[in-house]
Amino acid sequence: MRVSSWGPFLASLSIWTASVLAADGSDVIDLTSSNFDSIVTSEALILVEFFAPWCGHCKALAPHYEEAATALKEKNIPLAKVDCVDQSELCQQHGVQGYPTVKVFRHGSPMDYPGPRKADGIISYMIKQSLPAVTAVTEANHAEFKQADRVVVIAYVSETSDAPAPSFSATANQHRDDYLFGLTTDPQAMADEGVTPPAIVVYRKFDDPKLEYPSASVVSASVQEIETFLKDNSMPLVDEVSADNYQTYATSGLDLAYLFLDPADTGREEHLAYLRPLAKAHKGKLNFVWIDATKFAEHAKALNVHEPKWPAFVIQDLTQQLKYPMDQSEDVTESTVTAWVEQYAAGNLKPQLKSQPVPGGQDEGVFTLVGSQFDEVVFDDDKDIFLELYAPWCGHCKRLKPTWDTLGDRYADVKDRITIAKMDATENDVPPSAPFRVAGFPTIKFKPAGSREFLDYDGDRSLESLIEFVEQQAKNPLDPKTPFKGKPASTKVAATEVEAPMAHDEL
Repeated sequence: MRVSSWGPFLASLSIWTASVLAADGSDVIDLTSSNFDSIVTSEALILVEFFAPWCGHCKALAPHYEEAATALKEKNIPLAKVDCVDQSELCQQHGVQGYPTVKVFRHGSPMDYPGPRKADGIISYMIKQSLPAVTAVTEANHAEFKQADRVVVIAYVSETSDAPAPSFSATANQHRDDYLFGLTTDPQAMADEGVTPPAIVVYRKFDDPKLEYPSASVVSASVQEIETFLKDNSMPLVDEVSADNYQTYATSGLDLAYLFLDPADTGREEHLAYLRPLAKAHKGKLNFVWIDATKFAEHAKALNVHEPKWPAFVIQDLTQQLKYPMDQSEDVTESTVTAWVEQYAAGNLKPQLKSQPVPGGQDEGVFTLVGSQFDEVVFDDDKDIFLELYAPWCGHCKRLKPTWDTLGDRYADVKDRITIAKMDATENDVPPSAPFRVAGFPTIKFKPAGSREFLDYDGDRSLESLIEFVEQQAKNPLDPKTPFKGKPASTKVAATEVEAPMAHDEL
């Protein structure tokens, strides 16, 4: 989530002109090639959606975008849209490759919009973008500013040069997209709040609404220490997770404990009541959330919760993408969940790895790999391995399939030297022995014979390019006429020496 504040108002004439250009009954401005530059470059801040009328995600965004446009109009922050079917050249000029593409423009200079897709999130994000990194707070706006966002941070100092103001401002410059920052030197604002300077206070719309940075160390607080304090206190002990806030958890650096609940369950509050003290006890080590089990049943399956039996509890190591679902034959209660969490914290649980059954025959050019065979097949030192990890629903994967099949057929006569493989990564987990995780589809990896290093393939997906890559990277001779004696010269790299990239599941 991006951050800003009650920023400087734009010229009223500019806003009036923009509103006239909006569609009838809409506060969203319609942009075309004839008016795009004149409108966008004249605005200090404007949000632009590039959409296609047939796009389902665009249709879902539309009512939220309209609602946000109406609310932000009062703050002189315009929202606009471009129909990429009607204005295809304009969209190409702005590098639009998918729908919806949303960009923030500052005086005509664009940046990608990474914020929420719901009305309140769009409003919050754009208001924050309109503000300076640190907003000046006085008695007059203090009460309003404290409530201006879900997480607000205010520094109280006697003079703007007093510590920790410099570190606080530096933190704000780095995290204006994450939190709303304010600073006050107004004695009356401090008196009203009962705060003695110097102080840093976090105001939240959840759990304890007011948290103060430890007074004994506030003067010497560094940017890193303030960052840590904010990070540790910017999320509820237990919150509902959805597509809107999943990314916050995915990038937190902490593992995630899910309680899957049916929203209609009359015992929901009882479950959440015992989860909160558990979350408090493991704060800073493990995030706790509850999730709508009916809406996100497929996500439960991805976490290896096999039966649609609710409630269900599972812990996910987000870095390694490992899953630890609680046995569904046990009732989900305070005692069983507590025991599961304690076992996990102690390192006594083993991840549950999903795997399809081993295929009965492998007569085709492409080897169908399943999770239980991963180590045996992929870490065969005698062979070069070229592996595609795919999802059945992925359009890019579907387009690649005939090319990948042809690639497998090309090397069918040298299967003793190279394996062209594919694995459905939605039905099979990559084991912890592999130094990578799947972050998108298709993921294509090459492991040279005798090595534990996995090379990313990021070229185009033509047959010619794939063949060229294989011929360049393979350690074994791939001409069937060339004698092959087996194991090549070792180029082993210990798996622990290969850095695993950060990855996350998408809700």
